[in-house]
Amino acid sequence: MLWRCIRGRCRKVLAVAGYLMGIDLGTTSVKAGVFTPDGSVLETFGESYPTTHKDGGVREQDPRHWTRLIGLVLERFAAAGLRGQIAGAALTSQVNTHVFVDRNGRPLMPAITWQDTRAANEAAELDDQLNVEDKIAWLGAPIPVDASHPLARMLWVQRHAPEIWDKTRFVLLPKDFANHGLTGELATDPLSNIGLVGLDGHYVPQILDLVPGAADRMPPIRGITEIIGKSPDGTPFVTATMDGWVGLLGTGACREGAFAYLSGTSEILGVASHDVTNEPGVVVFAEAEGLRLHAGPTQSGGASQQWFCNLAGLSIPEMIELVDGTRRRHPTPLFLPHLAGERAPLWNVDLRGVFLGIESGMQTADFARAVYEGVALSARHVLDALAASSATVPETVSCGGGGFRSDPWGQIRADILGKRLERLAVQETGVVGAVCLAAAAKGIASSPEEAHRPFERFDRVWEPDPNTLGFHEDLFGIYKEAIETNETLGKRLVGLKP
Repeated sequence: MLWRCIRGRCRKVLAVAGYLMGIDLGTTSVKAGVFTPDGSVLETFGESYPTTHKDGGVREQDPRHWTRLIGLVLERFAAAGLRGQIAGAALTSQVNTHVFVDRNGRPLMPAITWQDTRAANEAAELDDQLNVEDKIAWLGAPIPVDASHPLARMLWVQRHAPEIWDKTRFVLLPKDFANHGLTGELATDPLSNIGLVGLDGHYVPQILDLVPGAADRMPPIRGITEIIGKSPDGTPFVTATMDGWVGLLGTGACREGAFAYLSGTSEILGVASHDVTNEPGVVVFAEAEGLRLHAGPTQSGGASQQWFCNLAGLSIPEMIELVDGTRRRHPTPLFLPHLAGERAPLWNVDLRGVFLGIESGMQTADFARAVYEGVALSARHVLDALAASSATVPETVSCGGGGFRSDPWGQIRADILGKRLERLAVQETGVVGAVCLAAAAKGIASSPEEAHRPFERFDRVWEPDPNTLGFHEDLFGIYKEAIETNETLGKRLVGLKP
């Protein structure tokens, strides 16, 4: 027998074959859960780890933090009586975070995270060597080489840390590094390697050849629901894929025409559609498991909230209460959430954040609301690009992630997007998406879409206020104009030295 405990009440449940485990190695924490195929949760885990911030856009993590916490996941679930009861598991992770490892799989330096911009110059140099037509032909979309691109990081290490480059056997994503530690197998998947893998699911040699030695340091590609090996306790693990794709799957982008909005450290929006218009600024993935996802990740969603809390000396609940307890005043400043550049749909590392329209009578609550509105405006920017990319008009958007635990922020998003937002009852959608992949891999479900159906329960709905649609449309227009103006001034300010 197992004990299933929910809200302090425990009851016995029969141990049956077919339990599924999902692990989400995110930007700030490791989250995990064990579920039954009908969507019932048996056990959960969540614990955070640090990121090191240094001058020059450096954002690093110690991969040993990841492996320690994943080890704790397995220990806790085993202590709960689940050893030998898990039919399949999948581990997803943050991507465009890179670990340079030696021939034994040991890290040679701290992991360069997706937020790290140190390789901006190398990225621009490489991107200049690729034209839009070739990108579309090879990758299916004009995906830029930015500072988070693996080739930009490889070129940076090659130039600035040649002793590490010479010892590097593989450049791994966090999930692939963790899977190697769990199973002893080295593999990656086609979807996670954005900008390197073509629509045929193979590396694009013309791109890899831009950095000599890059091709030799890439791990072999396996399918996202292919079992790559077993952990020491005998649990089968699948290759899985990136947290953006898996999180969007878990949030509801699991059938044609479905839109999803995942809010975490960054905002990630997506839609499942086989129609592709080659809209700039959108990542269009190759088809996998019957789905073709269009996605747009921003740079600073929840990161903007945390930044403001640190600046104002607030906790996140205090910031939420501050906004919830005050009406929107006129005027409220406009916030551009480009604290570390921007990804979709602008892909511009040089953009910087700004508060616009400040007056002496404004209070902390006004700036807090502006931060929430600015992040929502960045999501609206992505949503419009996704609608154009997929030739699909959203009416309802399924949503999830930690950013949607805030009721006032959810309403602000619905008003600015002008869409009905439905929040999934299970908030850890990355874990849910990983469980769906494991279910498909083990044949417990015929597809990730079928595996997701038990999770399609909603606990909150936000409807846009029809009386404010015109106002928010005008605000969005000013937001886009402000980006264009701020880009020029921001570059001049960053380059100004005393």
